[in-house]
Amino acid sequence: MTQAPLDAIAFALRRERERAGLSLSELAKRAGLAKSTLSQLEAASGNPSVETLWALSVALDVPFASLVEPVRPKVQILRKGEGPAVFSERANYVATVLSACPPNARRDVYLITAEPGSIRESEPHMPGVVEHVVLCAGRARLGLTEDPVELGPGDYIAYPGDLPHIFEALEPGTFTVMVSEHV
Repeated sequence: MTQAPLDAIAFALRRERERAGLSLSELAKRAGLAKSTLSQLEAASGNPSVETLWALSVALDVPFASLVEPVRPKVQILRKGEGPAVFSERANYVATVLSACPPNARRDVYLITAEPGSIRESEPHMPGVVEHVVLCAGRARLGLTEDPVELGPGDYIAYPGDLPHIFEALEPGTFTVMVSEHV
């Protein structure tokens, strides 16, 4: 018999509890558990039963599977002109939402300039890092090493930065804005 994925459960419980804005005490109370039990689960120790995890999923209003399945890499691509756009009444200005900041996230923003001729290969960063890139000028091939995507001006991509990834400029004068999100 396979043991419960304690690390995935611990990560999911912290993520969902913080998303809901609940303290350990409040979540334990809502799920009918001892605070010490919940604390052990978030520390990736203990032996959670189906009943315990079910009570937590109900208290958090999330599917049971979201507490036991490891987070899978998620790649999101928006092409120029895609995404929810909000127009200004006073100026020729449009704000397009590319990615809303999740609670308790930290982001670093970078301007990346690159020229053709070499590929920037990046080793995985810290667990949970997601890189968001908007190509501003030129063309580039970037994303996960095993499945990079070609982008043109205005295109957006998000990919797990904790997996191997690349950046290759395909035209002179290529530059992007990159946001590195540390969850």
